[in-house]
Amino acid sequence: MPGFTNHYQNVNGTTLHYVSGGQGSPLILLPGWPQTWWSYHKVMPVLAEHHKVIAIDFRGMGSSEKPAEGYSKKNMAGDIALLIGIMGLEKAHIAGHDIGANVAISFAGNYPELTESLIVLDTQHPEEDLYKLPMLPVGLPVHPWWVAFNQIKDLPEQLLEGRFHIVQQWLFDKMLVNKGSISGFDRQVYAKAYETTEAIHASNAWYQTFPEDIQDIKQMKAIEAQTLALGSTDALPMLKGSLPNYIKNLQLKEIKNSGHFILEEQPAEVAGLIGEFLK
Repeated sequence: MPGFTNHYQNVNGTTLHYVSGGQGSPLILLPGWPQTWWSYHKVMPVLAEHHKVIAIDFRGMGSSEKPAEGYSKKNMAGDIALLIGIMGLEKAHIAGHDIGANVAISFAGNYPELTESLIVLDTQHPEEDLYKLPMLPVGLPVHPWWVAFNQIKDLPEQLLEGRFHIVQQWLFDKMLVNKGSISGFDRQVYAKAYETTEAIHASNAWYQTFPEDIQDIKQMKAIEAQTLALGSTDALPMLKGSLPNYIKNLQLKEIKNSGHFILEEQPAEVAGLIGEFLK
């Protein structure tokens, strides 16, 4: 991508891949499942006009290494903290979508001295009420069955090796208002990143550590950093019900005409709101 460069860095017993560009105060971007750093490609050029943008494939994702363990969000946040130190940065703004939002929230809570501000995109941190999701809901267009499926060990790898693109296509088609907002090329990028047994095993480990994550957030001090949360119409009620439990200084804004993948469906609005928040 013009204006951005690829980098690899050893941290905390693994190797992280990240893409960086722009100048100004550092802004860490963390993606989610089932995507990679590429999910930010529509907003990165705009954000890089005023910030040093650093989009990271965190532990287990994309071109980063996929170790056997270490997938609690607290440990993954520790990876990011070490990377920031190696890069010589004193503090950073941090944004996360989906699983990346889990990591970003954990980062802000566990490393307040490194957190300039926090941006939460369409997903809250796991809490106890995660276990209250109904197994057989009635009347919902999309049910997050993958939250349970991804916590099953060994079986998903056997079922989905070389076939993970089927899951991705279903998710994108069900969770996008405008299906064309994630292009055929984008879908190929994401499929390639998740088709192997190693990739499926690692990405499912993000979900298999939810019980540990829930305990971690119970012990975490309330986040005092200024926080912007952007949520699609469907996600906003969940964000309103969860984020105030552990974030003190919170702004919530709705992204209309979008499903879960707000970075692709409404990139101009998302980039504009983030840019305004960071001024």
